[in-house]
Amino acid sequence: MDQWFFAEGNSQQRGPLPADELIALYRSSRIGRDTLVWRDGMVQWQPLETVAAEIGLDIAPAVEVVAEPVPGPAVPPALPAAPGVPVTPVSPANPAAVPPPRKGLSGCAIVGIVAAVIVVLVLIVGAVLASFALPAYRDYVARAKTSEALVTLAPVKLAVAGFHSAHGRCPVNDDEGFQPAEGYADGAISTVRIGRFNNGHCGVEAQLTVPGNAALDGKLLWLDYNGADHWECSGEPDDKYLPQECRG
Repeated sequence: MDQWFFAEGNSQQRGPLPADELIALYRSSRIGRDTLVWRDGMVQWQPLETVAAEIGLDIAPAVEVVAEPVPGPAVPPALPAAPGVPVTPVSPANPAAVPPPRKGLSGCAIVGIVAAVIVVLVLIVGAVLASFALPAYRDYVARAKTSEALVTLAPVKLAVAGFHSAHGRCPVNDDEGFQPAEGYADGAISTVRIGRFNNGHCGVEAQLTVPGNAALDGKLLWLDYNGADHWECSGEPDDKYLPQECRG
């Protein structure tokens, strides 16, 4: 499955994340059709709308709304002159020639009412969409935290594999080249314990620190190394909060 990146704010790169998370970000209005995205194999960054078909995202074409002009009040034509009666020309400035104002709403008032109705409808639709988008966004943020933790643990994995290859055993935090558990605190990780699991494999146990997020804070991630350059990932958080490679 392709992993995607997108540019946010001042050209800040976010990712990697799968296509379904990219779609969820668009539907929650976190990113737009013109947000720049990239995956491995692409020559350069491209707007999201140019890869919509590839990831299965349905982007409706932009619709240009042209407001129709509001017609002004109609002016009745001049009455025909009676035979034999001279007609006195009337200047447009003569108040007697101006028809009395018609009763009812003016054009501006009608436009104002229509605009108010549209605003109310937009607010209602926005509230409904938000009720669906916010949970999806919270799940995305949680997955981003666990993905960040895996990136932080990448150098530790290399060090464990190298030590095992050189010494034929699993390293521990006290071995040369490694740090105490608290020494690995960084970002979403509070501690990293290194040793051997009950199955005899070398292992890395990382504790997450995500204050305010009960689904992740204090939970553990496990990286299992079988000694043959193969790692398996698992963890205590629900699968929906874990990257794809860590789900059971």
